[in-house]
Amino acid sequence: MKKKNIGRRKFLADSVKAALGTGIALNFPAIVPASVFGKYAPSNRINVAAIGTGRISRGHDMPGVWQYDYAQLMAVCDVDPIRVEEGKILVNDFYSKRDGKPFDGVKLYTDYRELLLNKDIDAVLISTPDHSHAMIGVAAARAGKHIYMQKPASLTIAEGRVISDVVQKSGIKFQIGSQQRSSEQFRYAAELVRNGRIGELKTVYVGLPGDPPGGNKQEMPVPNNLNYDMWLASTPEVYYTVDRVHPQAGYDRPGWLRCEQFGAGMITGWGSHHIDSAHWGMGMERSGPVEVWCDKVEFNTGGLWDVHGIFKTGARYANGVTMIVSNEFPNGIRFEGTNGWIFVSRGDYQATASDPSKPGERAKKLDASDPKLLTSVIGENEFHFTVSKEHHGNWLEAIRDNKNTIAPVEEAHRSCSACLVHHIAMKLKRKLYWDPVKEQFKNDSKANGMLSRLQRSPYIIST
Repeated sequence: MKKKNIGRRKFLADSVKAALGTGIALNFPAIVPASVFGKYAPSNRINVAAIGTGRISRGHDMPGVWQYDYAQLMAVCDVDPIRVEEGKILVNDFYSKRDGKPFDGVKLYTDYRELLLNKDIDAVLISTPDHSHAMIGVAAARAGKHIYMQKPASLTIAEGRVISDVVQKSGIKFQIGSQQRSSEQFRYAAELVRNGRIGELKTVYVGLPGDPPGGNKQEMPVPNNLNYDMWLASTPEVYYTVDRVHPQAGYDRPGWLRCEQFGAGMITGWGSHHIDSAHWGMGMERSGPVEVWCDKVEFNTGGLWDVHGIFKTGARYANGVTMIVSNEFPNGIRFEGTNGWIFVSRGDYQATASDPSKPGERAKKLDASDPKLLTSVIGENEFHFTVSKEHHGNWLEAIRDNKNTIAPVEEAHRSCSACLVHHIAMKLKRKLYWDPVKEQFKNDSKANGMLSRLQRSPYIIST
């Protein structure tokens, strides 16, 4: 078995090296008889392609889609063809076991642009590193593909505005991967707050995990099985080392999550979840703060990884509510009002096995200053959010039934932009005044200069 695996990896590495040398994307279509699909024939299903087949895609996004009979994972794409091949095996094995007969109906791509040309693909999962979300999302929307995209929505606020505008103009169904919106306890907590169960909301405390220092800085040769130029996308060209990208064996938590070139760290990593949920309770899901400040922050040094470690930031919103965000608080959201408080978290839930939390650190799903709050019934005439039982299913239903998703693109952008405003305050270490309508800092050219980044050709996101 080991010899076979080495042989397959060498074949894939040699193949991609040759393909990339000619500028041709790998694409291995399979011919599948219609009878293999049973009652869910091609005309009756949503054809989905997975762009990015790493940790979050394998453990969360692809399984989130294949559980629905009216959807079909028909293609996988990654800049690493070994991961493409292993993604194909994962999908084929699932359908083979589900249907009790061999299945080999997955097309393979190493270039998302080639995939988007396939007219048979209705929708895409974008489960790539943060820095390529907006780039691929804009291209997919312009190609008319429905989009489920992992959070955060963008690397910069300027990118986020572009993807929101393009998606809304396209009319496709978009869902950001803020799956807490499909978790009963987060919806219920926000409804309790919105309906005044804790009185007037005053302060929201958001607890996020931390990121450790480390990462090997040693320069390494680029593996033959990786299109490193495309992986870097719009970000600056830097030398390859495995701790900057993803493991070459297995699907453990990748190092890029801890590099500022590719993301902002936990402030957007988990902040895109928790600040989004906080906005729900605050009624600010399409706005943002008007002031933001940083009380303390340490950026990791010494190794390759340079995102923030310990931190504490604050923000004030136009409705007078203050939000405090820190790694010092329990992982979750605490809403404090004039008549009590409510705390909500994921509890024991993990999106993937390598989520950065330990069993002993997980808090209760719901807690409150008065236990009676947690049995309060939200009346028929009170404020209600739309109920979503499962996040991928909500997206697929929106496509099938032409409905709105629970986490649309503008709200995805607003959650991400709020996180990025906090991050800019961390970098400048002073109070900033933000205009959430104009999406500009007031009288602050240095802060406004951080709303975008130079983009490397040819991976520029055009407006």
